[in-house]
Amino acid sequence: METPILLAFEGGTVVITGGEVAQRKALPNVATDPRTGTERAEGRHYRAIVEYLRANKIEYEDKARTWQETKWKLTSERTPYPHQIDAVQTWWKQRGRGVVVLPTGTGKTFVAMLAIEKTARPALVITPTIDLLNQWYGELLAAFGPTIGLIGGGHYDLRPITVSTYDSAYIHLERWGDRYGLLVFDECHHLPGPTYALSSVGSLAPFRLGLTATPERADGMEAAYPGLIGPIVYRKEIKELSGEFLAEYRTKKAFVNLSADEQARYDQARQKYRQFIVDRNISLGGAKGWQNFIFEASRSREGWEAMQAYRDYKRLERAAGAKIEKLEQLLKDHARDRVIVFTADNATVYQIARRFLVPAITHQTKTHERKLILERFRSGEYSVVVTSQVLNEGVDVPEANVGIVLSGTSTIRENVQRLGRLLRKKGEKQAMLYEVVALGTQEEFSSERRRQHGAFE
Repeated sequence: METPILLAFEGGTVVITGGEVAQRKALPNVATDPRTGTERAEGRHYRAIVEYLRANKIEYEDKARTWQETKWKLTSERTPYPHQIDAVQTWWKQRGRGVVVLPTGTGKTFVAMLAIEKTARPALVITPTIDLLNQWYGELLAAFGPTIGLIGGGHYDLRPITVSTYDSAYIHLERWGDRYGLLVFDECHHLPGPTYALSSVGSLAPFRLGLTATPERADGMEAAYPGLIGPIVYRKEIKELSGEFLAEYRTKKAFVNLSADEQARYDQARQKYRQFIVDRNISLGGAKGWQNFIFEASRSREGWEAMQAYRDYKRLERAAGAKIEKLEQLLKDHARDRVIVFTADNATVYQIARRFLVPAITHQTKTHERKLILERFRSGEYSVVVTSQVLNEGVDVPEANVGIVLSGTSTIRENVQRLGRLLRKKGEKQAMLYEVVALGTQEEFSSERRRQHGAFE
């Protein structure tokens, strides 16, 4: 008598035994494990395997998944916005797999809650930071009651709906990737890295939802979304939602000049750095360009001097005297507003904090101190906060209405994220984003690149 195919979960994989050898080998994305002689597939292919078995009327026994259908009751007085309803409906029509792209402040968290209720399966929400972990935990607790678990930040509590950090998920998911039928990847542009991707690869979850305002990556790895989550299925941009669902906003460039002495030092330092690049035939393109420079720079005194030259010209570019003067003027002009000052590096953050006696938030800021600063900023006790890159995403500060970009990278994502910090709707708020650019420096090119997005047209 022919035995049915047996599916089991082991270490982030689906193990297939029983049935006929030819049947097992014909299953999608399955390979023979030379250690055991059995067929095996990555956990993410579980759905495709089951669908193949059903479509071909092959008898099977499923001991891989441990979840059951679970009816969730979303307790919320919020009325979904049209774009939130459209996003969930479109995602569901795409068989509950895919990425939803919505600007910051338009309710991506509520989209996830609607998807959790719609899917009716145990769900795992994965976030990039501890701050977002705690934020999601609080909102899910209010929406679904005491069935919320927490993994990360010193917590390890698995529940039918659980929130985890990416760091915790990729480490542990191979042990409990059989427990959840839905994965929600918050800020899913973080997912396609070589380690974080494991949080998707090792899970059986047939339903997957990615959430982001900025899906494109500098390394082009957004091409991995279809295999990890599903393709982009729904997208709305800032311009489409500003006014009714986001604050009205304007953006403005403010140009400044380096002093004659600063310009001379800038040109000299940049030339020294560039000459080293040329002499060593270093290509700065691609994912490893900067690593190649660091490797070469570590091998000689000339390399050390080239690295020092790079730091010198970047310091002049990011914190030129005229930039600080322009910042002082803008802070006076917006003395009655709630202002976030963005920089590219911690040194400039602390320089500004000392000069203007304003609170600073960097990756070095302790969690409790950061929480206190943001609470006082929201209440109005602090009207200005200066930060490097840690407030680019995942921080809810609807009171902020003015942003001043003193320096940053050339990436479009960072610029859109910084604008997004100001756009959360609050009354008739009018948002303003300034970008202070040093003429005669590499920053002119960086500014043009990071503004290549519809939000800045």
